[in-house]
Amino acid sequence: MTRNKYYAGPVTDHFDGTRFFNPGQPSTDRSLRDLWRWRRTSHRTPWPDSVPITTAVPEKSVDALRITMVGHATVLIQAAGLNILTDPVWSERASPLRWAGPKRVNAPGVAFENLPPIDALLISHNHYDHLDLVTLRRLQAEHNPLMIMPLGNDHIVKKAIPQARILTGDWYDQHVITPALSVTLTPAYHWSARGIFDRRMALWAGFWLNIGGQKLWFAGDTAYGDGTLFRALHTRYGAPDVAIIPIGAYEPRWFMAGQHVNPHEAVCIYKDTQAKQVIGIHWGTFQLTDEGIRAPEKALQAALLAGNCNVERFRAASPGQVYQFGSSQESHP
Repeated sequence: MTRNKYYAGPVTDHFDGTRFFNPGQPSTDRSLRDLWRWRRTSHRTPWPDSVPITTAVPEKSVDALRITMVGHATVLIQAAGLNILTDPVWSERASPLRWAGPKRVNAPGVAFENLPPIDALLISHNHYDHLDLVTLRRLQAEHNPLMIMPLGNDHIVKKAIPQARILTGDWYDQHVITPALSVTLTPAYHWSARGIFDRRMALWAGFWLNIGGQKLWFAGDTAYGDGTLFRALHTRYGAPDVAIIPIGAYEPRWFMAGQHVNPHEAVCIYKDTQAKQVIGIHWGTFQLTDEGIRAPEKALQAALLAGNCNVERFRAASPGQVYQFGSSQESHP
């Protein structure tokens, strides 16, 4: 059995001593043959080379919960005077290479130089569209944020950024950051890898935040499976005031169903967790899979209508959009 290069710890219900796994769910592993079949049979819908956006310029500090969509899985969460980024990626490509790999088709919804002082980063897992070391180095140099991530990811970040301040944890571990903020790592149905030989050697997770009196859940990357983990989250924590759930990168289903939810499954998560408001992310920035650039947004609307859901409570967020929760209504730049 291959030695884990990132993490050493006791066997648990989701760690076999070498690799992490998703208990009670089908394997996420795909072979090179599967990958070749996808590439050979794929009918990829072309994306535009670029999509114009209107960027937002956030205030340096806000009290009521405000969320600004930056792009893909990167959002700026502001509340109680705190500024938090999820899975920050400002690079042009979601790739280990500067010259190849998925290229962003829209600029970040907040220019890097317009970021407010960043207090903390939430990093859900180590895929290149979520853990971007180039961006983390920039944030470290400019903001020196606290970085919170699941087991094993700290090894990757610390090796690249020795001075980084890192908190790591397993599923359900809680970190109390300030009296106004606690962060709990939550299960997700996904996987991890930075290369060919390190599959599932670092853990993946979502994050449950109690921030400024609001309950916010960032799902991270996740498949749906039988939905057990989402219903269990509701049982354990109650309904989030705001959930941030992925809706894109899901076709073809035979390959992607064990990795990413589609919009119909995202609506199932919305119902399972009984979230009061939902922001849909992980779409429209990097073409990772076969669906068209606007397909997740259209499919989300159809799934909400088919499920007799209020379409105003689950919105597909585009870069630069700003959502205000609490005393004010949604606003746009």
